[in-house]
Amino acid sequence: MTGGASGYLLGVILVMTAATFLTRLIPFVLLKNRHDHPVLAFLGRYTPPMIMTLLVLYSLKGIELGIAPQGAPELIAVTVTALLHHLWGNALLSIFSGTGVYMIMLQSGVL
Repeated sequence: MTGGASGYLLGVILVMTAATFLTRLIPFVLLKNRHDHPVLAFLGRYTPPMIMTLLVLYSLKGIELGIAPQGAPELIAVTVTALLHHLWGNALLSIFSGTGVYMIMLQSGVL
């Protein structure tokens, strides 16, 4: 790589770093005195479940339910995750357990 290309890449990385930092900082600066605003309370309450729902739907989008074994590890892992979360309400326990069950099924060749 020549000196010009290295400088260009360094500049791009610095601009991306500054943009990322600013996009994380600006909401805290602009909204520091508005922590009790109803819109922020709504977003704080409903955004995490919405994001988790989208992630689950995205991860299950390629499953064809007509083919017997295809999709079984994903559906079993989702069931384990939902059941553990319903029983104990611990997100880390349920997510890691569901992921572990899924990876064990994939790596061991079960189903």
